[in-house]
Amino acid sequence: MATDSPTLDAGTFLDNLLALHYREVLMTFATAVVVLGAVALYPGSGRVTAGFSGDVTTTTLAFVFAVAVVAGAVKGAVGFGYALIATPVLSSVIDPVVAVVVLAIPPWMINVFQVGETNTGLTYVRREWPLVVLAAVGTVVGVTFLSRYQAGPLVPMLIALLILAYVAFQVVQNFVVVEEAHHPVALGGVGLATGFLLGAANLGPLLPAYLHTFERDRERYVGGVSMVFAVVFTIKIVQTAAVGLLTPYLLWLGCAISVVTLVGLFLGTYLRRVGVDERWFNRAVVALLLVIGLNILRNTVPAVVGGL
Repeated sequence: MATDSPTLDAGTFLDNLLALHYREVLMTFATAVVVLGAVALYPGSGRVTAGFSGDVTTTTLAFVFAVAVVAGAVKGAVGFGYALIATPVLSSVIDPVVAVVVLAIPPWMINVFQVGETNTGLTYVRREWPLVVLAAVGTVVGVTFLSRYQAGPLVPMLIALLILAYVAFQVVQNFVVVEEAHHPVALGGVGLATGFLLGAANLGPLLPAYLHTFERDRERYVGGVSMVFAVVFTIKIVQTAAVGLLTPYLLWLGCAISVVTLVGLFLGTYLRRVGVDERWFNRAVVALLLVIGLNILRNTVPAVVGGL
């Protein structure tokens, strides 16, 4: 199947899957893992809402799942934003730390899927190894921090200000791109910070903003972000399980949300592949970063000011 085809040829996909082509195998693997997890770990009808706070109605669950679909569509279309959209919603109905743990599962599924879908592989890792390695290190530190402390509001607020400064720069410069200008040290630093923030608080907009300056090919951009995030969320899942934060029930909940998310992921992937022009894509990325930055400020500024 051609990687730039906007439509799904089911017969060709199946032929490639049976022939163990990298792209189709990875996409199928990501989907199958969460579907099997949702079925095998089902806790029973009496415990479906056991991890939620207070009385959770069917309407509340429907709203959570609807947000998961929307977040999946955004991630499929522009390559990032799932956790940043879904985390505040889930944090309103369960403990925020638990929400951060649960929402490691859907992004893992989406990013592994997109690594396959964009055909991003070892060539990217060999080229950008400082980014991948330091993101992994940052994740370990971030999850350790999460297991011991509550993430405070100051760091997310500073990240939001940085994102908004980037948005202003892009708008003023008419979406400038600096071809092949990124430095391994700078990229590694962004990877380290991104890994820590994703591990500790599910905040990962630094890497998309940085890569957006240097990489405007949509498939390479989405593939690069997804490769790093797939590594980060794999480590996060393993580490949260090892320290006891990720219980079988929370793993099931994450898989169940992932299954619903697939609807949005397929829709967003289709929208990205139907040939949406580059101007729309760039504006969508910057607009999403603007919304994310403003939302983080809305949630953190009162807490920071109140603590002074």
